[in-house]
Amino acid sequence: MATSVKMDEETKSRLERLQAEIRLKTGKQVTQQEILERLVNDAAESKADVIDSFRESRVPVDNDAHETFHEGTVASGQETTEDDIDGIIYG
Repeated sequence: MATSVKMDEETKSRLERLQAEIRLKTGKQVTQQEILERLVNDAAESKADVIDSFRESRVPVDNDAHETFHEGTVASGQETTEDDIDGIIYG
């Protein structure tokens, strides 16, 4: 049983352009449903990539910024636990 999928006009237009390009380059007429099925199946095989695409992107910090961030920090040689930090912050 087919189910409808809502998409904005730009996405619909891109799907139509992809459908036309497939027809031009392969000579095969495919439905938008076939394209979406193929895309979902491919995405399911590489879930990590799809999941990562929904994460907020982070810009890598250059070495100078990294060093500046850590300037002045000193290792005390004493291990600090979460309970220690909670005690300092919350008393």
